[in-house]
Amino acid sequence: MLLTADLLLNYQRCSRRAFLDLYGDLNQRDAPNDYLLKLIQDSIANHRQILTGETYQKPSYRSGDWAAGADATLNLMRQGVDQIYQPVLLTEQDGVTLISVPDLLTKQPGESVFGDWIYVPTEIKLSKRPKQEYQIIVAYHTKVLAAVQGAWGETAWLLLRGKGYYEVDLWEAIPRMEAILEECLATLKNDQEPEVFISRSRCSLCHWYSHCYAIAKADQHLSLLPGVTPSRYLQLQALNLTTLESLADLHPNQLEHIAGFGGEAARKLVRQAQSTTQNRAFLGESYAALPDSEPQNGHKPIHRSQDSFIPTAEIELYFDIEAEPSLNLIYLHGVLIVDRQKKTEVFHPLLADKPEDESKIWREFLDLVWAYPDAPIFHFCPYEVQTVGRLAELYGTPRERITPLLARFVDLHDRVTKSVTLPVESYALKHIARWLGFDWRDSSANGAQSIYWYAQWLATGDRAFLDSIVIYNEDDCRATYHIKEWLTGFFESQDSH
Repeated sequence: MLLTADLLLNYQRCSRRAFLDLYGDLNQRDAPNDYLLKLIQDSIANHRQILTGETYQKPSYRSGDWAAGADATLNLMRQGVDQIYQPVLLTEQDGVTLISVPDLLTKQPGESVFGDWIYVPTEIKLSKRPKQEYQIIVAYHTKVLAAVQGAWGETAWLLLRGKGYYEVDLWEAIPRMEAILEECLATLKNDQEPEVFISRSRCSLCHWYSHCYAIAKADQHLSLLPGVTPSRYLQLQALNLTTLESLADLHPNQLEHIAGFGGEAARKLVRQAQSTTQNRAFLGESYAALPDSEPQNGHKPIHRSQDSFIPTAEIELYFDIEAEPSLNLIYLHGVLIVDRQKKTEVFHPLLADKPEDESKIWREFLDLVWAYPDAPIFHFCPYEVQTVGRLAELYGTPRERITPLLARFVDLHDRVTKSVTLPVESYALKHIARWLGFDWRDSSANGAQSIYWYAQWLATGDRAFLDSIVIYNEDDCRATYHIKEWLTGFFESQDSH
């Protein structure tokens, strides 16, 4: 068996992914999506930028021939080369060949089998954060390197994009790495395939996602139920609660005293299972309808309750942002203006043709939303509000222009999650809107795809990429509008009962 650093990294994210990488049918893997390809390209470009002007040597060997790569690396280490790029290091442990390919080995004074020098590893990452999983990989490189050079180095580094060098605490990281490595080897030596668990934050870029999702969907796996985290799933397994029906029939009291739940989480989870098995929406626990009040600030409330008040006005704005995190750039403010009196819906895409236009479209956004000073601004999730606050600070926007603007924002995600339970796998915009019957014109479009399209526009100048971004963003705004209309209608129907 061969264990690479990539396999160990994937094991930290998902034991099943590592198992399938070793034993799975390659024909069942997803092709890399555009966003993943962009990340790979960005990582290559980051390496090139960092190595520009650096002096280094790289071992020469045929791809996949690890033994030849290790021999070539040993020759460079014996020569005392100052810097080696992507060396191949091999050692054996419990009948397994451990393969380490750090991005850089740097020569330092010390004592090793090669002479009065020693090498320390550096891993180059596109990330700006020294994630724990990356530190474990650096510790793994340090372990294999120690076996090769006959001495442990005292330092090891992550080289982070835009942040520079980060020294990994090897005293803390190596014991943690050894424990993870032991678990990983035990899992990979076992012929028992780890159970499926769908976690979209971890699974979205995995090449086994479609394969695993199909299994989870066929089995109605509880990981598809909002609120079922890996730790909670272990607790439910211990109680033999592994089906939707068993959870839907449960009294919340049987869960609320178990670690990781509590009364509110237990009630929400049981209610979620009931909503899913019955395929219908329920009023949330916090909903408590009160009599309508008089219009305030031009907003006529459909109903009022502490967590679920949603204003309705003659003119409403629906707002969605597109951003490129790696550039710290907002490249599109999308605003859908709904005029109920005129019965019109007009979409305004405020788009930055080039990154330097961010300030320009920020000013255009402010002018647009202040043209309708009494209109509520609906969005989905806190990101839009947070970004408006950040841009206001970045561009020195006067407080009197921002404070009353922020008060107009209405987060529909917050309203949905607090006031209704829906039979969806996630309370993300797409899952909710699609359950309500809304369809995106490009069914495969998402935020990551939008980032890829913008990168392609900057690289090629082909406006078809910008057109795709605008269509996707407009559909996000219209999906938000669709959810708002359904939500107010649902509340009205419940209030009338």
